[in-house]
Amino acid sequence: MNHETEYRIGQNIRRLREGAGMTQELLAARLQLSGCDITRSAVAKIEVGQRHLYPDEIMLIKEILGVAYEDIFA
Repeated sequence: MNHETEYRIGQNIRRLREGAGMTQELLAARLQLSGCDITRSAVAKIEVGQRHLYPDEIMLIKEILGVAYEDIFA
C-alpha cells in the first residue's frame, strides 16, 4: 500500500477506536488477548500510517471494534 492509503486507513481505525471509547492501550491489549503480538506504540504507528497492517490484525480490529471492513477501508 502507498503511504496515503495507509494513513487514511490508520485515521479510520483511530476514528473508530475513539468512537468506541477505547484507548490505544486498550485496543493493543485486546489484540494481544486475541493472539496478536502488538504494542500500544505499534497501534499509534498504524494510526499515523507509519506501520503496515497485517491481514490478521485487520480482521481482529474489525471484530474488536465491531465494525465492517468498509468502515476501515473507506
